[in-house]
Amino acid sequence: MDFEFLSPVSTVVLAHSQLLSRQTIGKYISIHTEKDGLPELDDVQLAIIGVNETRNASVQAMDRPDLNEIRIQLYQLYTGNWGSNIVDLGNIEPGERVEDTYFAVKTVVEYLVKNRIIPIVIGGSQDITYAVYRAFDQLEQMVNLVAVDHRFDFGSSDELISSNSYISKIIVEQPNNLFNFCNLGYQTYFNAQEEIDLMEKLFFDAYRLGEVTGDITLVEPVFRDADVVSIDITAVRASDLGYPSDTYPNGFDGREICAIARYAGISDKVSVFGIFENRNTRMNAQLVAQVLWYFMEGYNFRKKDYPYIGTRSYEKYIVPMEEQELCFYKSDISGRWWIEVPILGEMNNKLKRHTLLPCTHKDYLDACNEVIPERWWKAYKKTAL
Repeated sequence: MDFEFLSPVSTVVLAHSQLLSRQTIGKYISIHTEKDGLPELDDVQLAIIGVNETRNASVQAMDRPDLNEIRIQLYQLYTGNWGSNIVDLGNIEPGERVEDTYFAVKTVVEYLVKNRIIPIVIGGSQDITYAVYRAFDQLEQMVNLVAVDHRFDFGSSDELISSNSYISKIIVEQPNNLFNFCNLGYQTYFNAQEEIDLMEKLFFDAYRLGEVTGDITLVEPVFRDADVVSIDITAVRASDLGYPSDTYPNGFDGREICAIARYAGISDKVSVFGIFENRNTRMNAQLVAQVLWYFMEGYNFRKKDYPYIGTRSYEKYIVPMEEQELCFYKSDISGRWWIEVPILGEMNNKLKRHTLLPCTHKDYLDACNEVIPERWWKAYKKTAL
């Protein structure tokens, strides 16, 4: 693969990293430099990519993110007890057209995912998520997308793609690889009632900000079933971002967004992690660096226990219901739970990955009291379409 789209990490960042302790991330990872070129990708698990594209930002005056400052803040953090190999591939600069940038992102992400390397994309406007999604076109699998955002980003039907409307383009454009979309942290007053109703009609999942902050563990099964995770950093409250323009008083705090990132990292299925809409304040850069640290930390503690029916590492629990039986599986390795979703008719190969839905022990207890989990109903209805 010729990564001609990627420019090396700035010499300003490299000069700063020279002064760092050898236990820091800046000394731990391999870096794309002008002198040495791209690092080798053999036996690499995580790859950082900056994307300097903001032309389709919903806020037209949005500055390009200060990727240098984010890297400086990230590089000076100390590593955990990690065994993974990480590279920083540098930046994708804006193409002549926004579509050219999308093509570059799609090409690089597709290559990395095919080679079992998780891209960590630092943007730029959140519409870059569309290009990340299109990278799965040739991978012949349905995609579960989780967005941490204060709004659904549907936009109007006649609106051109932007960071506030990219989800609509993902839903309607062919080829349609989207199996499920989940929004975490939406704030009702930023979303029209028609959009909230549409989420229900499409059997998508949505969790209000208050639901998640009330019990952050709610998101763990959601991420366990995600392929792509896209974080809009403005879902974090303005005070935790250093009060930049076009941010909001309510949202996740710094601790909550880091916990969310760690849950995403622990998930065995998450193949791409992106964080977008970054603002140019020192506090924003510090928080993003810590969010990335927690994702990497989570990755290094993956249990690799995504279930396969018939293996010996899972206990099977059958709950008889009035119309059918529900089958639950509990991992002997991690103690996590899954519920089987039957697929009606001839099984589509693209749906095989979705026959087991992550759930919680509470879902099992509810089923024992004849309460069927709502996420199971939505998944069941989608596979029956």
